[in-house]
Amino acid sequence: MFYPQLVAGPIERPQNLIHQFYEHHDFDSNRVSNGLKLMLWGLFKKIVVADNLAVFVDAVYNQPQSWDGINLIVATIFFAFQVYCDFSGYSDIAVGAAEVMGFRLMTNFNRPYQSKSIAEYWQRWHISLSTWFRDYLYIPLGGSRGSQSSRYFNIFFIFLISGVWHGAGWNFIMWGALNGFYILFSIWTTNLREDFVRRIGLIRYPNLHRFIRITITFGLICYSLMIFRANSIADMVYIHRVIISGIINPFRGIAGLPVSFTQLVLCIGAIVFIQFIDYVQRKRNLRELLAEKPIWFRWAVYYAFILTIFFAGEFSNRKFIYFQF
Repeated sequence: MFYPQLVAGPIERPQNLIHQFYEHHDFDSNRVSNGLKLMLWGLFKKIVVADNLAVFVDAVYNQPQSWDGINLIVATIFFAFQVYCDFSGYSDIAVGAAEVMGFRLMTNFNRPYQSKSIAEYWQRWHISLSTWFRDYLYIPLGGSRGSQSSRYFNIFFIFLISGVWHGAGWNFIMWGALNGFYILFSIWTTNLREDFVRRIGLIRYPNLHRFIRITITFGLICYSLMIFRANSIADMVYIHRVIISGIINPFRGIAGLPVSFTQLVLCIGAIVFIQFIDYVQRKRNLRELLAEKPIWFRWAVYYAFILTIFFAGEFSNRKFIYFQF
């Protein structure tokens, strides 16, 4: 049993992992140090970010009828970052623990919320599972070969199966089907969207165009995660209706908050920080960037992360979200 690798992933291929069990792993202080740094970053994402967000999300989604407007919108956005930091945090801990012992596991997340399309998002999110579905279901079904209708069916079927993989509830099936529809709709409207961008002149402003695409993609992801997180179909319908009214009148129901104002600020600050680090890591990871800094700066950062975990972390009885799937 290889303990860093539990049921949630990364889902390694035998050709990448099994041969490493037969290799001799000498002690390497740099490798051990890098693994511990990655584990520290994973603990920060899990305990400081995901678990603090979970307090707000659980309070709202477990009793959605008690909340209105902006609270449900914020809870949905918070859940998007909760599930990301919870699962990517676990993956970082697993990969880091393996690295300490000399094993190389694959990267499982690659800045998914900076994706410019749903297709790109699924290339960056839970990479080990997405590629597994591609190689062992999509391609054997025929992949992009054959007729156009067969390709569309294969895409939709894979996402439907991914919904069933997460659970036997209707909300998971609907979540998978919706993501399949997102991909198909993107394919069907490619020429129309490109022509629209040219006509309005947005193509002359690539940074603005990129920002708009990222924002729309994130909004679509949040909508699908609302379906994913709802405890029942009745809750999903209610949340959907109230979120729509909340967008129309965002300040209705803002008087009450499920957490203290201090914790709300902590949650928002944590999200901004995570997105900032993801932006910084576009070309190089954080460990490589820190390695170039003076030793006093590096250790100040390490101690800052450790102290933040102790003093700002949420240590109530919480589990990793993906362990239930």
